[in-house]
Amino acid sequence: MESKNIAQGSFEELPIENGFYILKIQNNTPEIKKVTREINRSYIQFHFCLKGGGKFVFNQGNYALEVTEENSLLLYNTQLDLPLNLLLSPNSWMVSVVMSIRKFHSLFSEEANYIPFLSEENKEKKYYAQDPVSPPIAVVLSQIINYNLHPTVKSLYVKGKIYELIALYFNKNTDADVEQCPFLVDEDNVKRIRKAKEIIISNMAEPPTLSELSKEIGLSLKRLKEGFKQIYGDSVYSFLFDYKMEYARRLLESGEYNVSEIGLKIGYSTSSHFITAFKKKYGTTPKKYVMALANSL
Repeated sequence: MESKNIAQGSFEELPIENGFYILKIQNNTPEIKKVTREINRSYIQFHFCLKGGGKFVFNQGNYALEVTEENSLLLYNTQLDLPLNLLLSPNSWMVSVVMSIRKFHSLFSEEANYIPFLSEENKEKKYYAQDPVSPPIAVVLSQIINYNLHPTVKSLYVKGKIYELIALYFNKNTDADVEQCPFLVDEDNVKRIRKAKEIIISNMAEPPTLSELSKEIGLSLKRLKEGFKQIYGDSVYSFLFDYKMEYARRLLESGEYNVSEIGLKIGYSTSSHFITAFKKKYGTTPKKYVMALANSL
């Protein structure tokens, strides 16, 4: 697993198997971020936009493909390398799956002809496809971005979710029971849960109660709790706690705010309460975290 934080952008690279990895790309700033990575012609690429949008630029800027929120882009070209050159819009999230075509073939074996671009007449051609993200796929993508698991099982969990993601992507039987929870197959409900997440993030210093939140998104309290847990793998306030701590960690790393200021920004009336919460999450105090960070530079 590799995490990078560069001037142009940031991404986390997670290896799945040999010739098979994913990129979790998040831009939580108000500026467009550029993220680049070499990807040669022996790989197939799947890009899923969970939030915001981005532009994939090719051929020295002469050609570009945009991917908007809740949409995906598949890229494959046996004749030309397609390096990642992504301009990620402000407040945008992308999950990219990159897999060698050899590995991809092995997933389907004799079923490969089911995939249009793997057919005999297309195998030497370039191929791209843009499709909307279905609610079941949205669930899996959210789980890939947001999970709270013991480190020993994280790799196994992510690997399983990526295989599930690819299977759902190529599942063309619209009548298939692809999601155990029928509540989440309803795209409108998925959007309401997403709205709930945005509301609590936007108001993290003074979040609404669960009752207020359920009324605002138009779902019952029971459905809010069940849906949020299914999509994001955690309860509403546990998810918010993790988000606030991650936000606080980034503010500490920026060096622009002191501990008290950061605590107030995320809703702690006293610095001692914030320090206690930060230590619960990261096992150290904000001050010690900053000192350790300075010593590592």
